[in-house]
Amino acid sequence: MLNKLKTEIRHFQSQSHNFQILVLTNLVYAIVLPVIDIFVAAYVMRSSNDPVKVVIYQLTIYTGIPLTFLLNGWLLKHFNIRKLYSIGMMLSAVSMMIMMSLKTLDLVGIGFAGITMGLSFGFYWSNRDYLALAITNDTNRNYYYGMETFFYTIIAVIVPITIGWFIESSGDESQIHSSYLWITGAVFVITVLASIVCFRGTFQNPAQKKYIFFKFHPLWYRLLSLALLKGLAQGFLVTAPAMLIMLLIGKEGALGTAQSVGAVIAAIIMYVLGRRSKPSDRLKIFAIGLSLFALGAIVNGILFDKMGVIVFILLLLIAKPMMDLAYFPIQFNVIDIVSKIEKRSEFTYILNHEAGLYVGRFLGAGTFLVLAYTISTEVALRYAIIIIAILQLGSVFIANTIIKQGHILASEIEEKDPKVLDKVAEDIV
Repeated sequence: MLNKLKTEIRHFQSQSHNFQILVLTNLVYAIVLPVIDIFVAAYVMRSSNDPVKVVIYQLTIYTGIPLTFLLNGWLLKHFNIRKLYSIGMMLSAVSMMIMMSLKTLDLVGIGFAGITMGLSFGFYWSNRDYLALAITNDTNRNYYYGMETFFYTIIAVIVPITIGWFIESSGDESQIHSSYLWITGAVFVITVLASIVCFRGTFQNPAQKKYIFFKFHPLWYRLLSLALLKGLAQGFLVTAPAMLIMLLIGKEGALGTAQSVGAVIAAIIMYVLGRRSKPSDRLKIFAIGLSLFALGAIVNGILFDKMGVIVFILLLLIAKPMMDLAYFPIQFNVIDIVSKIEKRSEFTYILNHEAGLYVGRFLGAGTFLVLAYTISTEVALRYAIIIIAILQLGSVFIANTIIKQGHILASEIEEKDPKVLDKVAEDIV
C-alpha cells in the first residue's frame, strides 16, 4: 500500500510545476466550494422558507458569470491572470459577507449577493478553465480532472458534515446566524491562502487576440449544444439538494451527512477513473454518469420523501463528477482542434462556451420557476429534475458525434492537408 502511494506521488511530481500549482490552488479553494454550493442556498432556504428565492439567487449568479467572462477577457490585456484568478476566489467570501449582512432577504439583496457571487465564479472559472487547458494535453487531462475531483470529493466528505452539524448544534436562530458568520470568516481566510498558492505559479496570459466571434466551425456548434444541455442541469442542481433536504428533512446536519456519505464513494471512483481511464473511455464514463443522474431523479420523483432525497443525492454525487471527468476533456480537445483550424485564441472558445452554458442554465432555472409559479413548488422540485435528466440523456449521442468528428479532424490537421483546411474555411464562411 505504501509503495503504491509513493508511486502515485512520484507520478504527480513528474507533472510540470504549473500543473502541480494549479492542482494545489484548486485543492485549497475546494475547501470552500461545498460551503458556497450548498450552505449558502441552505441559508436562503432557512431564512426565507421559499425555494423560489433560492432559484432566483442562483439565476442572478448565472447572470453574473458570462458578464464577468467578457470583462475578464478585457482585463487579461492589462493584468496578470494570477491576479484575476485570485480576485475570483476572494469575491466568493465577499458575496457571503453581503448575504450575511442582510437584515431581511428581499429580492434586491439576494440579487446583489448573487451577482457578486456570479462575478466570483466568472473570474474563477474563466481563468481556471484557460489554465487547465494551457497546462494539460489530451493524454493527461483524464488524470488532471480525476485527481482534482478526487481531492474535491475527499474534502466534500469532511466539510459538509462538519459545517452541517456545527450549524445545527448552535441552538436558536440567532446563534445559527452567528455560526454562518463564523463560516463566512473562515471562507475569507481560505480564499486568501488559495491566492497565495496561486502566486507560486508562473502562469502566462492568453495570447492577446480578438476574443469575440459569431461564426465558428460546425464542430464547435455541436459542442455548444452539449454545453446547453449541461447548463440545463447546472441551472437547478446546484441548489436542488439543499432545497430538497431543507424541505423534506429540515436540518443542515442531515444535509452535510448526505453530502459526505456520497462523497466517500465518489472520491474512490474518480481517482481510479482519472488515473486508469483512457481518452477512448470518456463516452462510456459520460453515459454512466448521465444514467445515474436520471435514475436518481426518477427515484426522487416517485418517492419524494426522505429516502428519495437520500438516494437522489448519493447518485448525484457519483454522477456529477463522472460527467465532468468526461465532459471537460472532450471540451478541451475540441478547443485544441478548432483553435488550430480557425487560428484563434483558446480563450475565445472558453468565453463562447460560457454563453452556451448560460442559455442552458437560464432554461433550467426557468423550468423550475414556471412550474413553481403556475402549479406549485412541490411539483417543481419533484418533476423539474426528471425533465432535465431525461433531456440530458441526449448528450450521449451528441458527445459521440463530437468525439468521432474530432478524431477525424485531428488526424487531418496532423497530416497538414491543405485541402482539408480549405474545406474547413469554406464551412466557417
